[in-house]
Amino acid sequence: MLSVKGDNIHFRTGPGKNYRIKWIYSDGVPVEVIERKDNWVKVRDFEDDSGWLNKTFLSTHPHAIVKANRSNDESINIRSGPSSESSIVGIAYYGVVFKVLELHSGWVKVRHKTGLTGWISSNLLWGGF
Repeated sequence: MLSVKGDNIHFRTGPGKNYRIKWIYSDGVPVEVIERKDNWVKVRDFEDDSGWLNKTFLSTHPHAIVKANRSNDESINIRSGPSSESSIVGIAYYGVVFKVLELHSGWVKVRHKTGLTGWISSNLLWGGF
């Protein structure tokens, strides 16, 4: 697992700048490596879509993305500790990206780019943890 490094990064249909842009990714989006070709890496995202990114725009820093509640607008809870009994310190929605800080018994300690830090149950996330 790797993560996207930078904003407005082009996810392409093939391994080169001459291939069509499928998506534009932002910083931290986790991706799974499928194949490598020269300076290009074929990856799969959390929605099971695949494409190519230049390796200069990939990082080994672990990130996770909220995979829960794709078909609705329900939020997930971010907690003060690694337990459903811990107080809620924030909420997140499908597709929100976090930096992974720590793992503990099925929970992932994360930090959002706004600085919000807390714990999310690992079954609600997809990524490098």
